[in-house]
Amino acid sequence: MTNEPQPSEQKPTLFQAIGILPGKVRLDSEINRAFVQVQGKEYPLKYAPHNKGMRAWDALKLELGENGSKELRLTVYPQALHFPGRDKTHILGFSLVGFAPINGEDNSSDKDVFTAQDFEFKLCGLWQFIPVCRTPCISVFRNFNEEIKARIKPLDSARKVRFMKAQHLPLIWKDALVPPFRFNPKLQKEEQGKRYFVEIKARFIPGRDMFGFESLNGIPTEEIPPHFKPGKALKAEVLELKKQQKRAKAEEASNVDQAKSSPPTVTDKPKPTIKKKIVT
Repeated sequence: MTNEPQPSEQKPTLFQAIGILPGKVRLDSEINRAFVQVQGKEYPLKYAPHNKGMRAWDALKLELGENGSKELRLTVYPQALHFPGRDKTHILGFSLVGFAPINGEDNSSDKDVFTAQDFEFKLCGLWQFIPVCRTPCISVFRNFNEEIKARIKPLDSARKVRFMKAQHLPLIWKDALVPPFRFNPKLQKEEQGKRYFVEIKARFIPGRDMFGFESLNGIPTEEIPPHFKPGKALKAEVLELKKQQKRAKAEEASNVDQAKSSPPTVTDKPKPTIKKKIVT
């Protein structure tokens, strides 16, 4: 492993996380989900949310057949799901970009994938700690685009926040060239440490669900590419909406429980009407 930047034809200027994952892929057509088994551990496999990802997903289903399985070499985007609490383990998954038989030619139309070896990934993002993970991460945000900005403008707040969600990929990087940023709530903004955008080659470590640093693809920089990031007001709005929905569900459940536990009420029988005989 080396901290010296490796030569490349074109310097990446965007957030990115993509690589090669070999494994046994199986399809469960009943739930329309796929999984990839790597060194005895199974990971969820989804389709990437763009046309190329959808085409690759359709091709994968044809390749595997109904409920089939096969050893394949996948081109994937890594995804990490973190949970509140630093002691809770994150869950790693992958989105399909393309695939090929083992030792075969990749059918991916995404030619931005570097010539990678198995388990090798290109990671470009912010090198930092996040509150819910003990291991520092490469945080990969969605790259800013005016066309995409216009497209998501009419979406509701919750969908906007989901769209802007970053992927925080845990990375083991001993003797890092720059320190990972760590937010200190006791310091003012101008007193905080520096945030660095890094471009690296890393290797996926299946046994630990993390990535390990291999080499630099560029010099770390404080110049961060434009990206989507939900503001505090937007996140607060979504959080308040979730709280309201949670309270509404709790009240509904409470009303149902009360209705089940309350004894049936006895209604008064209607009094019979007495017809008076009219004497003429």
